[in-house]
Amino acid sequence: MWARASAGIVPGFFLAAALVGMVSWLLPGAWESTMVAGLLAFFPLWIGVFCVAFRFSSGARAWAGLSALALSALGLLWLLQRSGWVR
Repeated sequence: MWARASAGIVPGFFLAAALVGMVSWLLPGAWESTMVAGLLAFFPLWIGVFCVAFRFSSGARAWAGLSALALSALGLLWLLQRSGWVR
């Protein structure tokens, strides 16, 4: 149980941050204009990812799955920035 909870907290934080960042960057206009909405949406999204961590059968699977998703989302953000799609 603690392993799944910590998986929801640590990689779940980065996954939620990457998802909010992706939405903020891909919306039209400057990303600064979506800052407040992104901050308001971050916490419920993080709690949702935390709850999803308990759907895994073990803590190791939760860590592996959420870490892979977080790394993929952060990698996609990095690729979008490097390709010039976002500033």
